[in-house]
Amino acid sequence: MQLSASISSSSSAFLSQQSWQNDSRTPKFSVSVRRDLICKCVASSTPIEKAEAYTTKVSRNANMAKLQAGYLFPEINRRKLAHLEKYPDAQVISLGIGDTTEPIPEVITSAMAERAKALSTLGGYSGYGAEQGEKKLRAAIASTYYGDLGIEDSDIFVSDGAKCDISRLQLLFGANVSIAVQDPSYPAYVDSGVILGQTGQFDKDVEKYGNIEYMRCNPENGFFPDLSSTSKTDVIFFCSPNNPTGAAATREQLTQLVQFAKKNGSIIVYDSAYGMYIADDCPRSIYEIPGAKEVAIETSSFSKYAGFTGVRLGWTVVPKELLFSDGFPVAKDFNRIVCTCFNGASNISQAGGLACLSPEGLKAMRDVIGFYKENTEIIMDTFNSLGFNVYGGKNAPYVWVHFPGQSSWDVFAEILEKTHVVTTPGSGFGPGGEGFVRVSSFGHRANVLEAAERFKQLYK
Repeated sequence: MQLSASISSSSSAFLSQQSWQNDSRTPKFSVSVRRDLICKCVASSTPIEKAEAYTTKVSRNANMAKLQAGYLFPEINRRKLAHLEKYPDAQVISLGIGDTTEPIPEVITSAMAERAKALSTLGGYSGYGAEQGEKKLRAAIASTYYGDLGIEDSDIFVSDGAKCDISRLQLLFGANVSIAVQDPSYPAYVDSGVILGQTGQFDKDVEKYGNIEYMRCNPENGFFPDLSSTSKTDVIFFCSPNNPTGAAATREQLTQLVQFAKKNGSIIVYDSAYGMYIADDCPRSIYEIPGAKEVAIETSSFSKYAGFTGVRLGWTVVPKELLFSDGFPVAKDFNRIVCTCFNGASNISQAGGLACLSPEGLKAMRDVIGFYKENTEIIMDTFNSLGFNVYGGKNAPYVWVHFPGQSSWDVFAEILEKTHVVTTPGSGFGPGGEGFVRVSSFGHRANVLEAAERFKQLYK
């Protein structure tokens, strides 16, 4: 009895190729074996043709082709998973992606559970809600965060998070605007602009896209851009406290920014997602600055306050005083965008948001923030003791560590390889982040302490 099988030469690497290496034709060979091996191999003389994939006649969005590699945080996760495949028994600690780790306070989850349970009753069920958010929540946001700043509940649009609103704002502005970003900054500002068609091609020599004004923020200028050398743009994206540097702009600095925008007729998109982390007298809202309502939109989120990174709830403020060049209210167009692209935040999430802003909820959020800030102190103390120049931390959950003369991705790779700790390479936030690494304080206390010990072993 014999068993025959046909195999291609490409799948038979264990067979010697010396006998046909100078023959351009597909070889023919036969291997006869004894019955106990039960194997007979016969190569096919007919080449196997690869079927061509069907393609549509729809052209790819050329702007998508401008994007460089993948979005930063999924790329970090991809490298983390590859590391786990290489070291399956390693205890990997993630201090990279800014994802919260501590449980949502019960005063908040109980409100969401109650709302969810009510949906099973005739009296408690609700379907589509207002796209702008429930009136009670909008009023609570206005009174809690903007109580004496002249912001009304009608100025507030509740959403599924600040990141989502950034893209909706980009859709509002369209392709024909110029933008400025802090360098380094949260990559969603730039990437959404590229996708919308606001930018030119990527210049690999300078690691920048054309038609974007990169406002360098570094230790030398106190992480606030030199506005005297900044070109005029239509839209200015500005985050304070900043992600990734952790720097919070002072009242004087934000006053300069508002005056700069008003002088040039620009609109500021102010990202205050970390405002509750501010421990000193730096403004928590752009609207603390006189005249800001005429030039600024503010976006924020419950993600890093209440652990809502998975629950998804945020808001954007568009004051009625903010007008386009033709006098048309920006809020009316943004309302049109929201009503077209969004059916409103989850009613269960909004119940959680309302609980966040109760006296008990605010205390619980401050306790969670305090926990993460203690983690920040541990990380800062660790790198300071090792002789590094360390920035941020005081008013933000991020520590910005300088590795002069080194590639950010190389440092990221070395730390991951030698300590099994995930960080974030600074260059992923823009060319101004090269030579830095961001370390997040979002982690369980035991993991943060263990990571600190591993850093000490690596850099002692």
